[in-house]
Amino acid sequence: MTSLRVWAEHGTADREGCQVMGGSEARERLSRVRGMDRPGFDLVAGKLLRPRVRPGTIGRPALIERLARGDTSIVSVSAPAGYGKTTLLAQWAECNGQAFAWVSVDEADNDPKVLLTYVATALDAVEPVDGRLFEALASPASSVPGSVVPRLGNAFSSMTSPVALVLDDVHVLRNSECRAALSVLADHVPAGSRLVLAGRNEPPLRVARLRAEGKITEIGPGDLSLTREEASLLLRAAEVALGDDEVAALHERTEGWAAGLYLAALCIREGGSSGEAAAAFGGDDRFVREYLDSEFLARISEQQRAFLTRTAALQRMCGPLCEAVLELPGSAATLAGLAGSNLLLVPLDRRGRWYRYHHLFRDMLLAELERLEPELIPVLRRRAAAWCLRNNLLEEALEYSMAAGDADTAARLVEELWQPVFRGGRITTLQRWFWWLADRGGIERHPRAAVQASILAAVIGQPVEAERWADMVDRWQYQDAARPDDPAAEAWAAMLRALLCRHGIEQMRADADEAARRCATAGIVLPLVPSLQGLARVLGGDPDSGDAFLEDAISIMEMAPDVLSAALFGRSLLAMARDQWSQAETFASQAGTVMRRARMESVLVCAVQARVALHRGDSAAVRQELASAQRLRHLFTYALPHYAVQARIELIRVHLALADLAGARTLMREVDELLKRRPDLGILVGEAAALRAQLARQRGTGSAGASALTAAELRLLPLLSTHLSFAEIAAELFVSPNTAKTHAVSIYRKLGVGSRGQAVGRARELGLLEG
Repeated sequence: MTSLRVWAEHGTADREGCQVMGGSEARERLSRVRGMDRPGFDLVAGKLLRPRVRPGTIGRPALIERLARGDTSIVSVSAPAGYGKTTLLAQWAECNGQAFAWVSVDEADNDPKVLLTYVATALDAVEPVDGRLFEALASPASSVPGSVVPRLGNAFSSMTSPVALVLDDVHVLRNSECRAALSVLADHVPAGSRLVLAGRNEPPLRVARLRAEGKITEIGPGDLSLTREEASLLLRAAEVALGDDEVAALHERTEGWAAGLYLAALCIREGGSSGEAAAAFGGDDRFVREYLDSEFLARISEQQRAFLTRTAALQRMCGPLCEAVLELPGSAATLAGLAGSNLLLVPLDRRGRWYRYHHLFRDMLLAELERLEPELIPVLRRRAAAWCLRNNLLEEALEYSMAAGDADTAARLVEELWQPVFRGGRITTLQRWFWWLADRGGIERHPRAAVQASILAAVIGQPVEAERWADMVDRWQYQDAARPDDPAAEAWAAMLRALLCRHGIEQMRADADEAARRCATAGIVLPLVPSLQGLARVLGGDPDSGDAFLEDAISIMEMAPDVLSAALFGRSLLAMARDQWSQAETFASQAGTVMRRARMESVLVCAVQARVALHRGDSAAVRQELASAQRLRHLFTYALPHYAVQARIELIRVHLALADLAGARTLMREVDELLKRRPDLGILVGEAAALRAQLARQRGTGSAGASALTAAELRLLPLLSTHLSFAEIAAELFVSPNTAKTHAVSIYRKLGVGSRGQAVGRARELGLLEG
């Protein structure tokens, strides 16, 4: 296998012993971030390591000089695989005096909270950033365009020393929020710093505008192609002696493509002629595939071939994993040999434990495995999933199970992972998992996962999705006569019915009580259940009994923060109704503390804190809570009708006390729409009627200002701060472009501005957007 050494030693950069800032300092910074428990998931340290340039790598002084000029804020390095993009940037970083913050992007980063956490951590490793950024990243309720991106942009633009922020392999980003975030980040590059995006395609930026403004340096395949002289140096470094004419022919055939030249050198070293090599290679990875098939793989031993092709099914490798997956004695030693020779492998840590193949080679080896042993691929991945499970790598086990098409194992893992992943703010990741299960029928056999999917959709303001998942649970429970007995799943199903309250308050109470009985039978604790029992009784006109249940709910030690704060919200309102304002303030304060500690926000907490602040005459606090409530209100839909109506009723009371009729009437219209969908909400119906009558008696309409923004307009508002077109915004919101434009025009009118940019600026002044 020594013939592969040329690629490893002369064509790549690795991450062994490399830096985010520099050795121990980088480790100390990353340790500090983890010690504060700021990211909402475990960071892979290797993704933040700047690659080290291997000895013997062909230098690119002209390109490095071009990069070093620093006369543009954006750098794009775009070319197909094998052109040396990462190597060039690693060389530049090695000889450049400024700090480099490096993120190696991969498929898992197609979740904006994940991608931007890595970006924030990379910047934090250079210079500490505002901790509020990590709070927003870890909060499941925070808006990416409205909260996370503005804070990240401020963190980047506030860097006091020049830094080059490099995102490598950005071509893997398909998520629209991720791509939009990078486009906005490009507007926040501080003077002297650079945003560097490397990938196989044009970066997700407004490239035409950046070109026109002279803000972007672009390096493409023509720039990265090796010159004839560089090709000659590469061949000599690979110990291949060719005449000038032979070098010229080979350079012409490969079009200066580094990968083709490397592999041509290997072909010649294996005994081929320069003429054969020239005929075999060209500027396309198809030739790499042909070489691997016809030349290299045909010449190595069966054991070596099996190791290379079969381990290509793995995202990353360590010795024990290879042993378990291949069931081939000596696999760990083979990996150690590869690592010792730096063959094909990129180290992912400093301990020499984890590695991955270079992307180009993995693609080719996996294609070969699919051609030769396609039936083995799911077997290998199931073995990998089993090993990861044994070693408590649950998310990796889930991803391997999905790759293997094992829906049942994947569903069980999603059931276990969903709460910590949700608490970490990784909503997009959870949705991807649920959609994958649904597409393969796995979720119908696992009703608990369907319940979790419905709850997720409900709390992030997607009522149609919440009902779709809930219908799936109902079909399992009431139409599947052959389903096995599952008391725990029955308890989850009853809890979901109570939470969504699709059939009125009395049924909600019955469902919550059923959930409690089934929890007792199954021997499980679902902290939301007593809270729902209390809420149903309060809304059904039995406040004393309801308060007792809410008190019991609060006493549960392992209650989730949002569930606990909702119970405290209920107790605070009951105390207000009894004119016990000191107790009401205590409960409201406790709810706020719970949510702040969990880095979360809730319109319920904003509503009770606004009422408490109003009672004590703190007008500044009232307006702050109202602004926060506006940012969050669109998340409370008919999927959670009791909370949605109750929060708006409390907010209406505050607006009326402030003589803000326009704001109160906007909320009243939303309450009326909610009650049309869910008419049987107990005492809330009467409370809404009383407020409606009170508003009818008020003279005048009041000027329609910012407080009159509707939930639909508030949902669109954060997207105005992105570079998305109205057509793209409409696609994000699942509305027509005309609807998106209509909402935008209404926003402009209510904010008293005439343009999109002015609307964003005014919204930030009012606290409706951050940044």
